[in-house]
Amino acid sequence: MLTRLAHLAINRPKAILISALIFVVACGALGSSVMDHLKAGGYTAPDAESTRAMKVLDDHFSGAQPNLVVAITSDGGVDSEAARSAAADVTEWLKSHKNVVNPQSYWTAGPELGPALRSKDGGTGLVTARIDVEETDIPKVGEEIQDGLPRSDKVTVKVGGYGTLMGELNKTVAKDAAVGEGVAFPITLIVLMVVFGSLVAAGLPLLIGAVSIMATLAILRLVTTFADVSIYALNMTTVLGLALGIDYSLLLVSRYREELRDGRDIEDAVLRTVQTAGRTVVFSAMTVALALAALIVFPMFFLKSFAYVGVAVVLAAALAAVLVLPAALILLGRRIDKLDIRIPMRRWFKLGPPRVVEPQQTFWYRMVHAVTRKAVPVSLLTTLGLVAVALPFLSAQWGYPDDRVITKSASESREVGDLVREEFTQDPAASITIVLPGFKGGEAELAAYAGELSKVGGASNVLSSSGAFVDGSRVGPADKQLANDEGAVLRVGTGLDPYSDGADRMLNNLRDVKSPGDVLFAGATAENQDVLDALSAPMPYAIALMALTMFILLFLFTGSVVLPIKALLMNTLSLGAAFGMTVWVFQEGHLSSVLDFTATGYLIPTIPVLMFCLAFGLSMDYEVFLLSRMREEWLASGQTAEDNTHAVAMGVAKTGRIVTAAALIMAIVLTGMGISNVSFMQLFGLGLALTVLVDAVIVRCLLVPAMMRLMGRFNWWAPAPLKRLHDRVGLTEEVPEAPKVVSTTSS
Repeated sequence: MLTRLAHLAINRPKAILISALIFVVACGALGSSVMDHLKAGGYTAPDAESTRAMKVLDDHFSGAQPNLVVAITSDGGVDSEAARSAAADVTEWLKSHKNVVNPQSYWTAGPELGPALRSKDGGTGLVTARIDVEETDIPKVGEEIQDGLPRSDKVTVKVGGYGTLMGELNKTVAKDAAVGEGVAFPITLIVLMVVFGSLVAAGLPLLIGAVSIMATLAILRLVTTFADVSIYALNMTTVLGLALGIDYSLLLVSRYREELRDGRDIEDAVLRTVQTAGRTVVFSAMTVALALAALIVFPMFFLKSFAYVGVAVVLAAALAAVLVLPAALILLGRRIDKLDIRIPMRRWFKLGPPRVVEPQQTFWYRMVHAVTRKAVPVSLLTTLGLVAVALPFLSAQWGYPDDRVITKSASESREVGDLVREEFTQDPAASITIVLPGFKGGEAELAAYAGELSKVGGASNVLSSSGAFVDGSRVGPADKQLANDEGAVLRVGTGLDPYSDGADRMLNNLRDVKSPGDVLFAGATAENQDVLDALSAPMPYAIALMALTMFILLFLFTGSVVLPIKALLMNTLSLGAAFGMTVWVFQEGHLSSVLDFTATGYLIPTIPVLMFCLAFGLSMDYEVFLLSRMREEWLASGQTAEDNTHAVAMGVAKTGRIVTAAALIMAIVLTGMGISNVSFMQLFGLGLALTVLVDAVIVRCLLVPAMMRLMGRFNWWAPAPLKRLHDRVGLTEEVPEAPKVVSTTSS
């Protein structure tokens, strides 16, 4: 297939490039509206208890779970005339809004429950309500409320809560994506110019990266027609498409220039490049795609959307690299080395012309020989170092995202959230909502249940249709909106952090209270427990699926059963080290002042899962780059123990510069995402950048050569039946010398 694609590119380069241009324009047009179809949320499973509870609330009890908080602050205090007047105006405006239901406030809650909505210093009061629309419309309505809510010169009015936070996150994510890519592109061009010297050669990977980005936008839009897609897929998949498009192109352009230096004509060089480096790119893309496909086993659409979109984006980047890039190489021919910036720079510094260095004379070859001479201590010290760095991951804590994921300067919702956490005894967003669907019992049963709930440690109060209860006693009037023919709802107020151990204990104790009917729990603490359950159950299957598919692919690629096992172990070490560093930075808060994020003491659990699958694929990506050249050298040798060491050294010598450059470019692009104003996007971008650098610099340059030296010829071993199987179905047989291609196209 690759040979046919190469012949197509050789014989029809202009047609392919024109088609690619049309394709890019069409993708841009199709993808231009993608932001309107992406969804926030998607962290919980559709069949989770909290999800079912929220559906009952949305369908039959609108307003029972507030997602809008308005903070009104007055220098004269919350009981001043200015504060009362502003609160009345805000409440009336919210009541008149067609998408807002059940506004409640300090000024209307009464003396028993009002204090929970009043700050400790008496300067701020809260108004709560619910934005009652579909999930996709919440950001838009939240923005409308922030813009339209009446403000007063006499008091300060700030709007927060989940409803407005989603709109702020959407805008911030889109802005950060543009800034990140704008920063990454020029820096990447500089790196490529250093690697290739030629401005023309450096520009080709960026061209393919741009094609990949446009394809990604179109793919995102198409997937939204049949599946829910997370808003955060926009940043993550465009970065992935750009990085992989550049990496794959880097490998092909490097191999093409090498083939030209070996004396091949242009057509033969392109064919040989596609047959060798193109084969490596296809296998690399398959490893990344299969790793992302493992996300399909998780029930929440936040992760599922990355499985759908990620696989398509990876394959699109690979196709652009093996079809569009060869067509460009045919038209450029030997002009690939034009605009060589090294020539004027060497003249400026009065140096000689650049020369081609034989692999045996490179730094990489000498480094591998130095490592293999000390293989045992290098292996031990490197492994122990990676394990030590990974240890903080054992203390990882998990929690659901709130307004602290966004920086203070970028969010009014964050300001309100901080105010509520610091100045109020109870956070409306931290309350636990208990739903009794279909409850037909009497008020006495409900009152007894509410009273028992209010006795649970950590519960500030319980609101119900039978009254408000504190410490088992009724202290306030009933809220008749919390019961109807479809059942009943109780709201448990608390001052606990919803993701703390104390909140977990409180929720478990609330579950232990005997209820008068079937019961469902909702709220941040319940959602967090459901998320962890939904992630932990399928996780072994995702890991097993990735490990099995990677083992099979690498066996087909190398013909060895040892190298796939070694690669899986190396990946585990590099991923563990990177995850240990992310806990140290993002959970424990080291460097928080430098990166401008707020450490909450926990990580959002879905992000490390996504990082694990993607980082696993990317690590295998570089493993394939490296093993492809090692295997070529091994097959061309006498296959002795000494030949194994030489094959390893030559493989690293021929790919070390390219793999390191590819990893650096990948890290640059991912770091572009890491400059986000959203902390979990920082975690994703910087965490993956760390993973890539650890894998490419420490594992591939030190641990892999040392371990391959220790295992010698055993690296390439497989049982006789599997050897025969590989001879029949293996996909990495030595590529024969490419014949000269007759082409009607001039270069």
